[in-house]
Amino acid sequence: MTTTGRPFKVPEMALRVCVIPLAVASLWQMTTNKQADDTYGAISFSNLSGFKYLIVINAITAAYSVVSILMSSVKALARYDWLVFVLDQAAAYLLLTSCSAAAEVVYLAREGDRQVSWGEVCSYFGRFCGRATVSVALQAAALLCFVALSLVSAFRVFSRFDAPGADVDCKQAEEQGK
Repeated sequence: MTTTGRPFKVPEMALRVCVIPLAVASLWQMTTNKQADDTYGAISFSNLSGFKYLIVINAITAAYSVVSILMSSVKALARYDWLVFVLDQAAAYLLLTSCSAAAEVVYLAREGDRQVSWGEVCSYFGRFCGRATVSVALQAAALLCFVALSLVSAFRVFSRFDAPGADVDCKQAEEQGK
């Protein structure tokens, strides 16, 4: 499907729109995540740097998605495909790093690490762990959207160029090699 000379325009916009609620829902799920226990005290997302990083990156990617949607609606900015490509790559990598950092925190909370004498805490803070898991899953879905967006923006940028050696006749090159 081609829309105004740009293939994948509709799926690209759909992915950009999908990122916004996923990132905002992940951010909301984590920022409202706290639990108190009479025996063990209270825990909040702000106690764990991996979760704070997740919140910051979700805010950045949601804001970037809104800006990129607005940019794509302005025809004068359509020539900045390289910028969108680089920013899509950056957003995907930032989501990957924050998702893996938060996933490790959730894993340690669920399983603990006996080698360094860290016990699991989810049996005491089950609601907190459950909400953190949902937040990481939502962020992973946003990450998948940005992986697809990175592929689409890479296609859009690099499809303007011929493949290396595309102008060389294969038979002629074979004969020269003999």
